[in-house]
Amino acid sequence: MMNAIALLGNSMMRPSKCILRAITRLSPSRDTAFQSHPSPFSSCVNQNINTPYLNRINKPTNAVPFCTDRPSSVTAQAVSEARSLSASTTCAKDTALNQIIAKNGVNVKPLNVEGLKGEKKGEEVINGDEKIIDREGIKRNEIEEEAWRLLRQSVVTYCDSPVGTMAANDPTDTTPLNYDQVFIRDFIPSALAFLMKGESEIVRNFLLHTLQLQSWEKTVDCYSPGQGLMPASFKVRTLPLEESKFEEVLDPDFGESAIGRVAPVDSAKNSVTVDPRIDSHSTVGLNRKISGLWWIILLRAYGKITGDYSLQERVDVQTGIKMIANLCLADGFDMFPTLLVTDGSCMIDRRMGIHGHPLEIQALFYSALRSSREMLTVNESSKNLARTISNRLSAISFHIRENYWVDKTKINEIYRYKTEEYSTDATNKFNIYPDQVSPWLMDWIPESPRCGFLVGNLQPAHMDFRFFTLGNIWSIVSSLATPRQNQAILNLIEEKWDDLIGHMPLKICYPALESSEWHIITGSDPKNTPWSYHNGGSWPTLLWQFTLACIKMGRPELAEKAVTLAEKRLQADKWPEYYDTRDGKFIGKKSRLYQTWTIAGFLTSKQLLRNPEMASSLFWEEDLELLETCVCVLSNSGRKRCSRAAAKSQILI
Repeated sequence: MMNAIALLGNSMMRPSKCILRAITRLSPSRDTAFQSHPSPFSSCVNQNINTPYLNRINKPTNAVPFCTDRPSSVTAQAVSEARSLSASTTCAKDTALNQIIAKNGVNVKPLNVEGLKGEKKGEEVINGDEKIIDREGIKRNEIEEEAWRLLRQSVVTYCDSPVGTMAANDPTDTTPLNYDQVFIRDFIPSALAFLMKGESEIVRNFLLHTLQLQSWEKTVDCYSPGQGLMPASFKVRTLPLEESKFEEVLDPDFGESAIGRVAPVDSAKNSVTVDPRIDSHSTVGLNRKISGLWWIILLRAYGKITGDYSLQERVDVQTGIKMIANLCLADGFDMFPTLLVTDGSCMIDRRMGIHGHPLEIQALFYSALRSSREMLTVNESSKNLARTISNRLSAISFHIRENYWVDKTKINEIYRYKTEEYSTDATNKFNIYPDQVSPWLMDWIPESPRCGFLVGNLQPAHMDFRFFTLGNIWSIVSSLATPRQNQAILNLIEEKWDDLIGHMPLKICYPALESSEWHIITGSDPKNTPWSYHNGGSWPTLLWQFTLACIKMGRPELAEKAVTLAEKRLQADKWPEYYDTRDGKFIGKKSRLYQTWTIAGFLTSKQLLRNPEMASSLFWEEDLELLETCVCVLSNSGRKRCSRAAAKSQILI
């Protein structure tokens, strides 16, 4: 298979006949140790266009012209060789390069793109002379078979090798916008479904191809942000050549085509208007700066599930990890260990008042840093980065556990806060105004001390008390929260099942912004009306992450209940992107059908429940070493030290 493209970033390896090309309009590469490549396309030349996979690939007639006189990220010798191969008439396999890939690795089971073979139908039970057929079991198997068929139909190939899944594959949709592209974040549940099925080739290809895209030069409105950015998405295009030949190219989107020109931090689909107080150029650079969070998390999962750790040990992959980590850990003006981002910077990629330090980004950031810490090869060149990662992890965990957590007791404490405290031992450290405690929260929070959650955002004079599901769930998965807090979050979801699950799991956030809040905060966004889309809509793709959290905490029955609820409707409703209304009863008014991450999230949940032992490869346990580390011990200043020692009793059960 054509895994060769991703190895072009390593100058010690000979490039394959899938080569890099360049187009006009992009900035020249920089003279750095890991030089950027100016091309937005990775290409290969084919002669026969009648392959079984190309029907799924968009073939525009108005393709962008190429130029080939720009510098490459590989050495001059490799560039020369790559150009000499560009006239090849076939996308031939490079056997020598395949040997390099396989060295010290393991054999990976290829993806069966021909379709899912029929699986065993419902069980038959003998009862005397009668056979009682488990018709519900048959129906469940039929739903799973359809889901697998749809997932495989969404597979995108490049040089006859699978490289990802498109965001949605509705045959009746005449205006797919960018839903026909492969998104880093959207591909995660698809990747996990294939990995747990034993089909790892598509995941390996995806990781290597997106790694190669990371090194290219990106330009938006004459501005070129720093190295290490991952594209939000990419598309496989076919460009006609002379005679009957054609050329396949990888066309990445770093945000220059996104709605609002913002590609969110975790690699999402699109964004609209951001915080008007922030310059649009800096917004684009900031929001794309860490789009590799999900990529690093998936890289770790690939190694854990397949046992193929040779991939993460490669020089080019190690370089990619370092580049992403350095971008995330770059010094700035912020005084907090959490990441400062703009609105629309995560799964909620439209204006929803989440600018600042949203929980979802912090949980993913924490997971990516823990993954990097596990995979990074520590040597003289990386030991300082490894130390910085450990210190940041310790600071984030303490900050989130101490300052983001609320239950009835904590809310009552905030309600009685004194303001304008000027002291190193102030109780109201962030000067939160008591009137921010909304009446809905005081009515909604359960009486039991066994229930609680992490607030959605925290910054000076602002605490967002909305419940953001993904941030809380991923805090459980990554052990960003304490074991006691993890259980309390699941207790809250169980207690508020009708609000957070309803007819279709799970609410992306609760409650919705309504009336004047909706007008002011969203800018009267017609897609984010109350209880729709990101503003309190229900997203079935969150099922797999909820299932993972429940299995980790020994409560799979909660996940089974949610999956069973979704299973009753998803197939009949044609696998929608999201659901609307307060209880998730109706298909979203602008929801895409046959949404791939809805399908993949369902399949991943089913596989996790069927094989719960595999969940341990996807979550993180409490790291006792991090609890012992505090950057304060490195300081010789006479200022008062943090309260970490006094807080340790709250960290472990």
